[in-house]
Amino acid sequence: MEFPRPLRPGDRIGVTSPSSGVSDSLRPRLDVCVASLRERGFEVVVGDCMDGERVTSAPKEQRAAELGAMLLDPAIRAVVPPWGGELAIDLLDQLDWDALAAAEPTWTVGWSDTTSWMLPLSLRLGWASIHGWNLMDTAYAAPDGLLHWVDVASATAPFTQRSPGRYRSDGWGDYRVTPEISEMQLDAPGSWTVVGGGDLDVSGRLVGGCLECVMPLAGTPYADVPAHGRAHADEGLLVYLEAAEHGSYDVCRALHALRLAGWFEHANAILVGRTPAPGHDDMSQHDAVIDALGMLDIPIVLDMEIGHTQPFLPLVNHALGRVVVDGDRHEVTQTLA
Repeated sequence: MEFPRPLRPGDRIGVTSPSSGVSDSLRPRLDVCVASLRERGFEVVVGDCMDGERVTSAPKEQRAAELGAMLLDPAIRAVVPPWGGELAIDLLDQLDWDALAAAEPTWTVGWSDTTSWMLPLSLRLGWASIHGWNLMDTAYAAPDGLLHWVDVASATAPFTQRSPGRYRSDGWGDYRVTPEISEMQLDAPGSWTVVGGGDLDVSGRLVGGCLECVMPLAGTPYADVPAHGRAHADEGLLVYLEAAEHGSYDVCRALHALRLAGWFEHANAILVGRTPAPGHDDMSQHDAVIDALGMLDIPIVLDMEIGHTQPFLPLVNHALGRVVVDGDRHEVTQTLA
């Protein structure tokens, strides 16, 4: 495992779109978020792969070359895409994995389709990476209890985050209407629950991502979570997953597939993010998780603030995590070592 060195003011941050780019109508939000990083004291460089008129920002060869160049540039200390997209899986056989393996690790930050290449960086190279927040979320202030991704990447000691106990009921943001918005609108109460009830205090190495993006990687050389679990059998894993838009039937099938692929063989707990995706009359999103994973003798925590619903709880792949659910105490502590 390799943890990139902590971010410091004056460091350079690279912005590229390995999946979807930014349409002209959303450039104002991009500008606001780049400015917010510069106000924090960082230098920001924006790449050429940013076009938002098609499903991807550029041909895969160009996107892979730009992402790889940023990851290999020792002056760039973090790479943060504007958001995910749909087809970042096409980068995996385009990246120069040998060159990356010889490079100093760089912080990568994102969620959704970004996990299609970010999880492989963690599993193949051992690089820690931050799931949670995208560049377009960067102008938001972190709500009480949670940390901004910059603060996570800057951490030099273990840090604890606590559920705010509230979330945004209609998903993940309104910066399309108000580009300069900086406060999350958490309008509904809700926090974590343990399947079957009771309290929980469990630790392990964090690993996971967006379900729709990482499930197709199971069984490939890019997401060998079972091997990762064997390598950390003494500590065990905390496997976290969140669904972007799959309905509950699709979520159930995907979780069954990961179970059959051995993703949970070394899991001490499974952490499931709250999702804005729909359920069905005869199967809710919670039902889908229980149907696929409930037969395992592994604690399952539901409705964590991971992924496609505000607020965004940042989790570090490879961090040693400790999750506590006990009465009003809903917290996760991460140690970057």
